[in-house]
Amino acid sequence: MGPFIATFVYFAISIVIILIGLALFANITRKYKDMDQVKEGNQAVALSIAGKIMGIGVILAFAIYNSDVIYETIIWGAYGVVLQMVAYVLFELFTRKFSVEEQLLKDNRAVGIISMAVSIGLGFVIGASIT
Repeated sequence: MGPFIATFVYFAISIVIILIGLALFANITRKYKDMDQVKEGNQAVALSIAGKIMGIGVILAFAIYNSDVIYETIIWGAYGVVLQMVAYVLFELFTRKFSVEEQLLKDNRAVGIISMAVSIGLGFVIGASIT
């Protein structure tokens, strides 16, 4: 496959995986609708979503770099989304003094920044483990 076609295919696959990941994350949050909160100007939720996009993007970058065939990128990308979801659930569980979801709904930007950092940081860890 030519490099221009391959780049487009990886681009298209990445967009689809990120959109699926965001849809799955939206189903995890029960107390609010992600895009409704963004539309209302909730910056904490926007930061959290941005972290998810970047975290999944980092995983996909490593997957593309380390995969010999396109289906490996799809598998690693899907696995990365699942691990990102696990990380989000664990983040919620480990913050016993408050609910991450409730704080994001209240536009607590400090929690939004930490949520973003968790997604990006673990995106690098997950991505680096792809061989």
